[in-house]
Formats: sequence, structure tokens, C-alpha cells
Amino acid sequence: FFGWDQNVDRFVAATTTADGSTAGDLTLKAADFEELLALRILVMQEHLERIGRFEPDRARQRFAAGFDPQFMRKIIVQGRMAGVVSLKTMGDHLELEHFYLHPDRQNGGLGGAVLARLIREADEQALPIRLGVLQNSPAAVFYERHGFAKTHEEAWDVYYHRPVIA
Repeated sequence: FFGWDQNVDRFVAATTTADGSTAGDLTLKAADFEELLALRILVMQEHLERIGRFEPDRARQRFAAGFDPQFMRKIIVQGRMAGVVSLKTMGDHLELEHFYLHPDRQNGGLGGAVLARLIREADEQALPIRLGVLQNSPAAVFYERHGFAKTHEEAWDVYYHRPVIA
């Protein structure tokens, strides 16, 4: 997976957050689907309800359509799952999808540490990163702060791009 260090201890050391917690990553399996779907719903339900787009069946279908364990990683903090992220190779770019952190782990530096690691991997491969966020999502500010620029908008989503920085 994009050269991520398979030795969790070294990855843990590389992602110590401001509050002193650490994060590791684990390859996902198809059996992880239900646990990760529950996390997605926990993180996204409020935002989807705000725009009248939350439906449990649609949440399941959308997550299932993009669920590809080959490109996904659990984010483990102090031995417990704190989130998940997916970064897929799409030919001329990487697509960042399904980046969900448990609400208890948001706004403490963990997301920035994980994203910084993904950005380093993308830059090492000389590939830009693309992603989409829900309209009016607080995630937009997070991505803009990390060098992503808005490329376009659609009815429900806003799309971003981060070029390679040598």
C-alpha cells in the first residue's frame, strides 16, 4: 500500500499527535465492512441529515461501492480503532476516499498526522491527490489548510486537488 511502513511501531512513532496519543495502521479485510460502515454513519449522519440526504440504505450502498480493502487502512490509536482512510491509485492521481475519524478523535491532530503521511506518500510517487467532500462540510477547511484547492462543485459535493510538491 503505497510504501506505508508495515511495522506498526515505526508508523506509530511517526504519527504522535499534539495530545500525546499515537496512531498505527492495519490492512483491512472484507470482514471489517460492518464495523467501518457503522463508523461512517456515526461520522456522516449529522452532515447528511443537515442537507436531507441521510438514508441508512443509501449509506450502506455508497460505502459498499467504494469499499476496497486493498487500498484501505484502519487507524489505530492506543490499541483501539480510531478511524479509516482509503487512498486509491487511479492512473495519473491518487483518490482519497473514506477518511473517517471517530468523533472522539477529531480536532486533536490525528487527522492532520494521517493526512501528512498520505501527502508524503503521494509526493514520493509524484502523484497528485483528488478528493470530494459533502457541500458545507467542515472537512473542506481541513483539506484547504493542508494544501488542497477546490476544483469544482456539484449538487451535493465539492471536489479538491492537491498537486505534487517536490
